[in-house]
Amino acid sequence: MTSNVPNEGQWRWANGLSLLLATPLALVFLLHPAAIVDQQGNYSHGWLMLVMLGISAGFVHGVGFYPRAPVWKLLFGPYLGWPAMALGYFFLISAQPS
Repeated sequence: MTSNVPNEGQWRWANGLSLLLATPLALVFLLHPAAIVDQQGNYSHGWLMLVMLGISAGFVHGVGFYPRAPVWKLLFGPYLGWPAMALGYFFLISAQPS
């Protein structure tokens, strides 16, 4: 059986990075959602949906699943997931009281 992932062994570090970025972000969003609100107590549902898509992509890519369809490759790959998770970490850093 052949793999549909080119150079699969060379990308193991990317899988680990995806999982490493997604896990703490998901735990903070699920266990302490108040950490992501701003100083006025508000948050943007649109931006947070994008962050949650990034977390999903981090878990999908992190466990080593590679979708075949181009749309799913884009949505659940690191090219969209990493920037979306970076946005989530930006929200966490900017929401903390100074």
